[in-house]
Amino acid sequence: MSNYPKVAVVILNWNGKYFLEKFLPSVFNSTYPNIEFIIGDNGSTDDSVSYVEENFPMFKILRNTENLGFSGGYNEILKRVEAEYYVLLNSDVEVSEGWVEPVIAQMEKDPLLAACQPKVQSYHNKGEFEHAGAAGGYLDYFGFPFCRGRILDKVEQDHGQYNDAREVFWATGAALFIKAKAWQDAEGFDSDFFAHFEEIDLCWRLKKMGYKVGYCPNSLVYHVGGGTLKTSNPQKTYLNFRNNLLMMQKNLSVPAAIWKISLRLWLDFFALIKFLVDGKSADAWAVSRGHQYFFKNFFKTAKKRKKYSAQENKKGQYKNSIIWDYYMNNIHKFSQLKDKNFH
Repeated sequence: MSNYPKVAVVILNWNGKYFLEKFLPSVFNSTYPNIEFIIGDNGSTDDSVSYVEENFPMFKILRNTENLGFSGGYNEILKRVEAEYYVLLNSDVEVSEGWVEPVIAQMEKDPLLAACQPKVQSYHNKGEFEHAGAAGGYLDYFGFPFCRGRILDKVEQDHGQYNDAREVFWATGAALFIKAKAWQDAEGFDSDFFAHFEEIDLCWRLKKMGYKVGYCPNSLVYHVGGGTLKTSNPQKTYLNFRNNLLMMQKNLSVPAAIWKISLRLWLDFFALIKFLVDGKSADAWAVSRGHQYFFKNFFKTAKKRKKYSAQENKKGQYKNSIIWDYYMNNIHKFSQLKDKNFH
């Protein structure tokens, strides 16, 4: 056992009995020798905790007294977890056999590899990449995230085209492996994000500290996720638009932040107009609320900016606009992007 670093798989739960019933068996069948299973409950009001206590007594339960969101919830739970590696695993994820070992092996080989993700396929369409993570995350010149295997709303089938382990810019929070020391060095998630973009912000801060973020194709998980939902979700719209701006303000240099955020505000305004034209007034209002929060909390966010002694690792940043490439150059697959346009 001493030859294997301790891994804590931590599933954050909020009223998620349905997913726990469905996916805890696959997690429990993990074969890694030195592993601890933890349910971090975020103030659930259903009977999900009692279900775990009765059916999976081997899972340790740590409780928050209220729903602190994805970011705040994990921040509080992980303060009480002792392990060399944390695995932040969504409750709506089914894991495959031997999913832990290859990621840990890859991370153990490189002291600078602080975070890593497995390959993420869709649970409902196995063989197709899943929207939130796919084969590793990237960030374009204007702060728009995309993935190997997913650009905007275009998701690719997995034909083995992204089966090479490589460094990426961000790793999905749906199945995030991270070294405990790196988590602590970066001070975890930004709790103000609540949900959405918190893992991208964390990975960006890690890279500003000189760390690496990776993708491991030899590990496979299946995510139910919400990327394929067609119905309007104004709260998700609000968090996505708001947190993207917060992330840019925190991590870009001051000159770059000034002009890039100014441009993003205009692009967001066009998105607001499109929501109105499409009859999605609640989403349009969500964009406006996101901007209001950004300006009201401008100085609070500015205080979170930090100077790092290490040279920033820009690997995985795209030098062009993925939005322009998608709509004007008809690029819908990651493989169509030129390597020379990446850091």
